[in-house]
Amino acid sequence: MNAVVAALPTLDDLRVYVKKALCRHDNLDPDQTPLLQAVITRSGKRCGLFFQVHGPRMLKTYAVWAADEDRILFYDSTGVRFGETRLSDAPAAAA
Repeated sequence: MNAVVAALPTLDDLRVYVKKALCRHDNLDPDQTPLLQAVITRSGKRCGLFFQVHGPRMLKTYAVWAADEDRILFYDSTGVRFGETRLSDAPAAAA
C-alpha cells in the first residue's frame, strides 16, 4: 500500500476524491453510487469526516478523513485498510 499525496483545498474536492477512490476500489459507477458522510468529533470539536459508499450485495466501503493528521484512510468492506492519502492542502476541519 503506497501513500499518495494530494491537494484537496475544499470540502467538495475532498468528497469527489474520496468517492472516486472508494468506487474505483470496488469497480462501482460513481454516478450511480451514493456517498454518505458524517462528522467525526473529539471533545465536542470537529476533527474529521467519515465517508461511506454502498454497493450491491450489502457492500460498504468507507474512508476517514483525519483532519488533524492531514490524511485520508480508506477501508474495504471487511475493515482492512487498502489505501492512504496524505493531504498537502486540506479544508479546515471546522468548515
